[in-house]
Amino acid sequence: MKPIPDTPQAGVALMAGAMLFAPFMDMFAKLLTETMSPGAIGLGRFLAQSLILLPFVVGLGQWRRPSWLHLLAGIFLGGALLSINAALKHMPIPNAIAIFFVEPLILTLMSAAILGESLGWRRLAAVSAGLVGAMIVIRPNWAAFGPAAVYPLITAFCFASFLLITRVMTQRGGRVALQFWIGVSAMGSLALVTLIGDHFGAPALVLSWPGQWELFLLACMGLLAAVSHQMIANAFARAEAGALAPLQYLEIISAVLIGWFVFGDFPDRLTWAGTAIIIGAGVYVFYRERQLARRVMNAG
Repeated sequence: MKPIPDTPQAGVALMAGAMLFAPFMDMFAKLLTETMSPGAIGLGRFLAQSLILLPFVVGLGQWRRPSWLHLLAGIFLGGALLSINAALKHMPIPNAIAIFFVEPLILTLMSAAILGESLGWRRLAAVSAGLVGAMIVIRPNWAAFGPAAVYPLITAFCFASFLLITRVMTQRGGRVALQFWIGVSAMGSLALVTLIGDHFGAPALVLSWPGQWELFLLACMGLLAAVSHQMIANAFARAEAGALAPLQYLEIISAVLIGWFVFGDFPDRLTWAGTAIIIGAGVYVFYRERQLARRVMNAG
C-alpha cells in the first residue's frame, strides 16, 4: 500500500472523504436519540472511539502524557457533539447540518486571525459560495425549530475551535495519539457534564445503560469517528485550514441521501441546485490547491 503523499491536494482529498463519511455518524446519533439522551450518546461514542484507538496508540509507540491543548480540544469537541446530538433529537439531519454550515466561514476567519493564514478573495468566495449553496439546500426555519435551531450554531463554533487546535497540533506528529487524547478529554468533560445534568434531571443529559442495539450503533459511531478524524488530522497536516474549510460543505451530499433513504426526507429541485453549488465550491478548492502546489514545485 502506497503512503499518502505529503501534498496539499492529498490533504484536500482526505478532507473531502472525511466530510462525506461524517453524516453517517449523525445518522447513528439520530437513531440513538429514540432511546438515549444526547449526553449519553456522546459519552458512549467517545468511549467506543477511545477503546478502538488505544491499541494503536500503544502499538505505534505514541503513548505520551497529554498537554493542555488536548484537554482544550476535547472540551470543544465534546461540546460540539453534545450540541449536534441535541439538535438531531428535534430536527432532520440536513436541516441541522445546513445551520451548522456557518462553521467553515468561522474556521476560515479564525485561521486568518489566530494562525495568520492567508485569506485571499478566492478562498472567501469558495466559502461564501458553499454557504449560499447550503442555505439553498435547506432553508432553516427558526420559527419551526425554536430553540433547537441554536444548537447547530453552538456546534459550529465548538467544531471550528477544535479544528483550529487540530491544525496546530498535527504539525507536532503523533496523530493517532492526538485523536486518542482529544477523545479521552472529550469523554471526561462529557462525563462530568452528564453526571451533573443527570443528578439535576436535565432531559438532554439523562444517563441510561444501552442495550445490544444501542451498543452496536455506538460501536459503529466510534469506529467511523476514529477513521474520519484520522483523515481530518492528516488533511490538516498537509493543507491550511482556510483551504480545507469549504470542503465541509460536502457533508450535505451524504446528509441529503441519508435523510432521503433512511428517514424519508425527499429532496426537492432547490436541494439539488444547492448541492451542485456546494460540489462546485469543493472542486474549485481542490483545483486551486493543485495549481498552487504546481507553482511551488516549478519555483523550486
